[in-house]
Amino acid sequence: QVQLVESGGGLVQAGGSLRLSCAASGSISRIVGMAWYRQAPGKERDLVAGILSGGKTNYADSVKGRFTISRDNAKNTVYLQMNSLESEDTGVYSCNVYAVEASSPPRPVNVWGQGTQVTVFS
Repeated sequence: QVQLVESGGGLVQAGGSLRLSCAASGSISRIVGMAWYRQAPGKERDLVAGILSGGKTNYADSVKGRFTISRDNAKNTVYLQMNSLESEDTGVYSCNVYAVEASSPPRPVNVWGQGTQVTVFS
């Protein structure tokens, strides 16, 4: 099985910064993609940023230029650096990993973290 542990959420004033981390562990053969999603109060969960194993990234338009996603392949960890935070960034941030499990035969798995709350106040 593959497990995810997230950290880094919290309460921050508008204009401030936070850094989220998500570490994957377990029976991992390789990680294909890692991403962060956000669910704002009363809204659906949306993609914030994603990164593939080769380093290609994509971002929601609302966070371009403010957020940066990165990964440490040796640690199976993905990070989300969030700068110039706005009240609209408030929500539960969840890590998502698409990986190949080291089973016989190998099988793809799509795993979600437990979510971490980010609250931005003015």
